Amino acid sequence: MSEITELQRRLSEALERIGAGVEGLSTPRTGPEVDPDEHTRVTEALAAEKEVSAQLEERVKSLKDKVDRRERELQGEVDRLKQELADYEIQAQRMRRTNTQLRQSIQALREAAEDGVTEPHLINQAMMSELEGLRVARDGDRAEMDAILGELKPLLEERNDA
Repeated sequence: MSEITELQRRLSEALERIGAGVEGLSTPRTGPEVDPDEHTRVTEALAAEKEVSAQLEERVKSLKDKVDRRERELQGEVDRLKQELADYEIQAQRMRRTNTQLRQSIQALREAAEDGVTEPHLINQAMMSELEGLRVARDGDRAEMDAILGELKPLLEERNDA
């Protein structure tokens, strides 16, 4: 960004010099005739300043395009990361819910064991909660692997292109 600011400053100064040169050319002179060498020198200086100005404008435009393109890329990356974060939050909520169910089932089994009673439905409920916990863990692992592969894929493609 500092380079763009510097280029804009230089461009403004060049335009001011051009404007001053044009005013000097358009101002009618009183007195002796204008020296042809001076007129040629001023005209050449004006042409050179116009060329520099055009080059600076092109560089500023090019840099602005690069900055805009990079901003779009970064915004896309931010959006992707926000989505991943939302997905991880959903997984975490699911894991918390499953862990709560598992704790409740284990507590019910413990109480039944203390009473000397075996309740088949409590055992079944505990196993179902444990299975759900395993599914949630597997889904979390899969999401993490997908995220890692998503990060590696561009690097591998870049290396294959090189």
